[in-house]
Amino acid sequence: MTQDHTTGPDATPETPAPWRPSRTVAVVLAGGTGTRLGLGIPKQLLKIAGKPIIEHTLAVFEAAPEIDEIIVLMATGHVADAQQIVDKAGFRKVSKVIEGGDTRNATTRIALDAVGGGDVNILFHDAVRPLVSARIVRECVNALWSYSAVDVAIPSADTIIQVDEDECITDIPVRSRLRRGQTPQAFRSGTIREAYRRAEGDPDFAATDDCGVVLRYLPGTPIKVIDGSDENIKVTHPVDVHLADKLFQLAAAQAPRLSHRSYTEELAGRTIVIFGGSYGIGHDLAELARGYGAQVFPFSRSSTGTHVEQTGDVEAALKTAFEATGRIDHVVVTAGILEKGALAEMDEETMDRVLQVNFVGPVIAARQSLPYLQQTKGQLLLYTSSSYTRGRAQYALYSSTKAALVNLTQALSDEWAEFGVRVNCINPERTATPMRTKAFGEEPEHTLLAAEAVAQSSLDVLISDLTGQVIDVRRAPGEPAPAPVPAQPTTAEHDRLPNGVDAG
Repeated sequence: MTQDHTTGPDATPETPAPWRPSRTVAVVLAGGTGTRLGLGIPKQLLKIAGKPIIEHTLAVFEAAPEIDEIIVLMATGHVADAQQIVDKAGFRKVSKVIEGGDTRNATTRIALDAVGGGDVNILFHDAVRPLVSARIVRECVNALWSYSAVDVAIPSADTIIQVDEDECITDIPVRSRLRRGQTPQAFRSGTIREAYRRAEGDPDFAATDDCGVVLRYLPGTPIKVIDGSDENIKVTHPVDVHLADKLFQLAAAQAPRLSHRSYTEELAGRTIVIFGGSYGIGHDLAELARGYGAQVFPFSRSSTGTHVEQTGDVEAALKTAFEATGRIDHVVVTAGILEKGALAEMDEETMDRVLQVNFVGPVIAARQSLPYLQQTKGQLLLYTSSSYTRGRAQYALYSSTKAALVNLTQALSDEWAEFGVRVNCINPERTATPMRTKAFGEEPEHTLLAAEAVAQSSLDVLISDLTGQVIDVRRAPGEPAPAPVPAQPTTAEHDRLPNGVDAG
């Protein structure tokens, strides 16, 4: 039916046709070379939280229901690397992995050509912003129903100054009106295409920001700004690598709890082997997992005569669990001992026991577990202590073995990635366990973390897809104090106390 566009003196202004995009495409810009990081590879291929940065970024858009298609523009010479990551991760929405241009202008034009014609929503996002949230993606896409250009930004916490060529201040803009830009930047395809078409006639055109192109060449176009987040950082400098890694750890520790039904769906039928499962965290984790339908096999020196530092004992324990259920999905090593005292005054027998149980034991458990975990694409979970970041006087060996477990976690997560086996490490703050009570005596209850809380966080990590992470577990402000924990009954062997946890 042909519309009558004839206007008369009484005609009302014609309203624009509503925006009806055929699809929404996320364009992941991965053209950086990592020069400022001093790397020999593009920074988007650097591993953070056990995976290449670009894989984390693509996973967000892959999981976003608002996104229909993903196109990756990769740095020159590294398209095959990116394609391998896409294939291995099984990202179904990625339709193209192609080489970007020499400049931002050229890269955007290549992206627009790759998207093709028709009315399309396009989101441009930096590959090295792996912590972009689902909320930001959703709000960008939703804003395109009302606006043809959308930016993401956060308020500036710092005062911004303007300087001249001599590095002298010329102006201090009002901070309340300033924002720090992030990505994604989202556009209706017609808008961004027209902006770049007009820019072609400008010999001085050099884009660093697509919203800036719209602002300059389509000055009448409103650009909606939605709230970004402090976590949505761009990995540019060496310190950013460490910050991003820590942010992933915090995100994991703060992940929302699942419903009882969801935990049951995740855990029913899985087999969990726990070395050090008689007391404290190991015991609580076993009880919690059993309640959701998991088949749990706890082993310890005191209950089953299992010495985690002896290969034969570990091998036999794993064989027992496998023969009973036909699978092993998770292996957890909470066993550990804490001997206080100056290193120079410690006898060799004690030193050997601490090193064997706290470090050699987890190494043996890791080696023996791998064949089983390969079959299920499972996970090895270890435990460290806050003392791994700074060795503590009077328990130097304990601190150093806990630092070693962090390095073991990170190394094995890389080694075992090709097998699909994940490796993580829990780092609880000072926790109310029998081992701690024996070592430090009674302490104010409000200063300790409940072992049950550590067990819950451990369970959340086990059913997550994290790998290579050191997950901090901290007592939330206002959290009730744990119930008093009695000291373990005195035994002839101090190392019967399992559950290596934070020693302060």
